[in-house]
Amino acid sequence: MELALPLPLRGLIIGFTIAAAVGPISLLVIRRTIAHGGIYGFASGLGVATADATYAAIAAFGLTAITSLLVSGQVVLGLVGGVVIALLGLRTMLSRPGEVAADAERPGLPSAFGSIYALTMTNPLTILSFAAVFAGLGLVAGSASFLDAAALTLAVWAGSTLWWVVLTSIVGWLRGRVSDRALLWVNRISGAALVVFGIAAIAAVLL
Repeated sequence: MELALPLPLRGLIIGFTIAAAVGPISLLVIRRTIAHGGIYGFASGLGVATADATYAAIAAFGLTAITSLLVSGQVVLGLVGGVVIALLGLRTMLSRPGEVAADAERPGLPSAFGSIYALTMTNPLTILSFAAVFAGLGLVAGSASFLDAAALTLAVWAGSTLWWVVLTSIVGWLRGRVSDRALLWVNRISGAALVVFGIAAIAAVLL
């Protein structure tokens, strides 16, 4: 007997699962949380959740023209995203936790939200991922009712947001309990990983 979960609950699970996948954006949110605190990290995570919901909406509502436009521009978007991620990785590797913590002129929360939203939106293939998952749920793009598509989009946003609440809360709690030396190694390792992610993104586009 198959257990059919309500559509909003399935959307919540999808949003949470996709957000929880480890990647360069996750490392950036962790890095921002360590550098500036849990609220700043959560604002960044909220930007990621909103980008996920944007792509989910495009897939759920069957907006094929927008999908085609974004996918056709994936080379430029991929290059821009890869370069930005690699540069952020280098900056992270070279930064010192004490200096960052003492910096009173950190970017504002709207900047944290907007910058990572834009960076997340440089991967238009996410639309295809959502379209494939929705198809697996029996929701063919463009065939769902407006209310179903809207409910699914909001549920994806809520699920992704829930993940960032969990992650930034844990990292924010650990932030004050780890020595500067340990944070320095976190910077080096996460920065190196970001550089690798950025170079891989650029290579994938060019090759």
